[in-house]
Amino acid sequence: MRNYKDLRVWDEAHQLTLAIYKATQSFPKEERFGLTSQIRRASASIPANLAEGCGRRSDGEMTRFVLIAMGSASELSYHLLLASDLSFLSKEQYSDLNAWVERVLKMLSALAGTLKKARAAQV
Repeated sequence: MRNYKDLRVWDEAHQLTLAIYKATQSFPKEERFGLTSQIRRASASIPANLAEGCGRRSDGEMTRFVLIAMGSASELSYHLLLASDLSFLSKEQYSDLNAWVERVLKMLSALAGTLKKARAAQV
């Protein structure tokens, strides 16, 4: 069992989620149960899946949760684009948040690769 708080990618994803919550505070009230909720859930799903994966017993299980986190990050990327196209986010907010998502995706991909190598070495 790993401590998820020791993962740099978890901290980066957690900080992204905090920024997402702040950015979505100004979304229209009618989006509270729509796009606002979707963006927040996709964002929070990234560090939550890393935390859950760390609580599992094997690198294989951890890898599965890293891949789920990658899916959530990709979903978030689309939702941010939609929010930008609907003018809920400024172009600058979109650019900054999307670049952050891309950084997290790269870190998740690197972690998945490391876990895969560790699993191969055990066989």
